[in-house]
Amino acid sequence: MSSEKKSADVSSYELDGPLGEGFHLSAAPGPDKMLHIQRRIHEKMEDYKDYSFSATEKRALMIFFDLAQEFDSLEDFFAVCTSVPRSLFNVDCRFYLAVGPDDFIPVGWTESRAPVCSSVPLEKTFDSGHLFIPIRGNIELVDQLPFKPAGDVIGCFELYKMEELSDHQSLFFEKFVNRVGFQLHSKLMRRKGQEHLDFVRNLVKDVGHNVIVPNMYFKLFYNRLRDRIETIRQLREEVHRKSVDEVSQDLDLLYNGLVLQFNEIHSHYEQTSLFLETLLRRQHFEEGRYIVEKRPCNLLKQIIEPQLERYRSRFEDRGIRLDISMGGVPDLEVRIVADVGLISQVYANLFSNAVKYTREETMCDGRRDKFTAYGWEIVDDYFKNGWNGLKLNVFTTGPHLSADDKDKLFQPGFRSDNVGDEYGSGHGLFFVRQVVELHGGEVGYEPQDGGNNFYFILPLGAN
Repeated sequence: MSSEKKSADVSSYELDGPLGEGFHLSAAPGPDKMLHIQRRIHEKMEDYKDYSFSATEKRALMIFFDLAQEFDSLEDFFAVCTSVPRSLFNVDCRFYLAVGPDDFIPVGWTESRAPVCSSVPLEKTFDSGHLFIPIRGNIELVDQLPFKPAGDVIGCFELYKMEELSDHQSLFFEKFVNRVGFQLHSKLMRRKGQEHLDFVRNLVKDVGHNVIVPNMYFKLFYNRLRDRIETIRQLREEVHRKSVDEVSQDLDLLYNGLVLQFNEIHSHYEQTSLFLETLLRRQHFEEGRYIVEKRPCNLLKQIIEPQLERYRSRFEDRGIRLDISMGGVPDLEVRIVADVGLISQVYANLFSNAVKYTREETMCDGRRDKFTAYGWEIVDDYFKNGWNGLKLNVFTTGPHLSADDKDKLFQPGFRSDNVGDEYGSGHGLFFVRQVVELHGGEVGYEPQDGGNNFYFILPLGAN
């Protein structure tokens, strides 16, 4: 940074180092801001004189601040929050965190058998030896929660077994909890930021696996199209040497081939667009997680058949027979809601794996066969809330997976030892699990006669 730039503007400067080229920083706050900060410092000095905190109380605040910085995880932080009052003032306490609009769960405590309060007050309350001090979220934190907490209360601190409570004790514990709340905000925002970053990293893998890799088939489609264009050129050169019937026959063949080629490219374009629009929704980036847009859908017409058409030629190229013997496939709209784009990608991943890993196998009747089957069945009262489940199956013939592989199938990055030379990232089944769980469902694998069944179960609704 040159001296000329410094002298030209001493109120700000730009960094060209690790923060990035052109990163702008203010060199110092303006005089009005400095005056305000100095005024607040003196006000705080006067406040602390009025507080008249004892040496033990001051020590408690300092110890809490130090340990809140030392222990990084939320679980350890909750333990620090409850341990400081217990260690310095011999007061048992509990820490509650909001998990719904008016729903709190204990996340830290000093006694494992003490009864948990069923209703957390939204204002500071002292009753029967129990002091409740709510923690209100700042605007930035509250706005990022998936729910609107009642009274903007995101947590509550309870101190109990207190025979009496003086005004001074009430003030001290309120100030202590204020510091707990500030640290809670910081740690929640940090975790939110890390989760957001992890989501973006994972999204890059999802786009690569579900869009970029399948998109390479456009090259195959265009190569075929180029071949047909070359055939037209050759036909033009030969037309004077052929009869009208021969030329008509050649043109019919070319026309049918071009129509087929057009349909393949158009179908692939539609599915690629659907996947991109689904994966790159603005809401995903704003929330740092997949936002599921559910709507009633025709499972066969809108999801299964389009994906099956994408992979049909690949099944044929590998000599894999398609079968619908695993239960009926709905040809009418079933009573289920789903994110069409995401569930379509679930089927795309399952069919892609079926193309790569279906093997010829000896069936129970002794014949050799090589096929992929798909279908569905209703599982009564499957979910805890009494809802039925819709079990969706994709079966492939081949040797059974090992017990060790079965336990790791849906973990990120896992690939079995028996995949051979087949290309894969180990991300497909993990993506399947993510999407199904976002729909409130479950994924699974089960060995069956002659092969392996990969399935997922979605909530279908009440009986």
